[in-house]
Amino acid sequence: MKKIIVPILFFILFTTTGKSQTIIPAQYQEVIKKLVANLPKEVKDADKSNHSGTSSTSLIDFAKSMLGIPYRYATSNPKVGFDCSGFVSYVFSNFGFKVPRSSVEFSSTGKEVSLDNAKVGDVLIFTGSNPRVRRIGHVGIIYSIDGDGIKFIHASSGKAHGVTITSLDGYYKSRFIKAVTIL
Repeated sequence: MKKIIVPILFFILFTTTGKSQTIIPAQYQEVIKKLVANLPKEVKDADKSNHSGTSSTSLIDFAKSMLGIPYRYATSNPKVGFDCSGFVSYVFSNFGFKVPRSSVEFSSTGKEVSLDNAKVGDVLIFTGSNPRVRRIGHVGIIYSIDGDGIKFIHASSGKAHGVTITSLDGYYKSRFIKAVTIL
């Protein structure tokens, strides 16, 4: 949000200083162009009251920008790390969505969809690390769906110990509980 405030304040400063400066000096025009060009899409989309402008591509691009951020229990701060629900809530919140902070609460958020009808940007809900205990304990966001199956992006406390992309097969398929759509 700070990134958008700076150019706006810059613009206001130069437009309100009087008639003698109705044109912004060339050096500042270039700075403003660069700032506006580098504004993340999620900030622009977050200002919309309905979220129809948020695309799964921009959501996934933003999530992908956090690959490698370390896992940190009970955290949703990219400067410190993420736990699974902290990561998912951070990504969606960045686009203006009000989503839960805990993986359990994600089961009652959005609209449930079958795995066959799930799409990129939907949230996958899993059990905790023991698939035999059918209690919600992990969430991730569908990253891609293709001939190789579904891949999802999530903050893992496992081997990757951070934000990573994983295939929905084997271990995670046995832990899968449901998918919900939020977009």
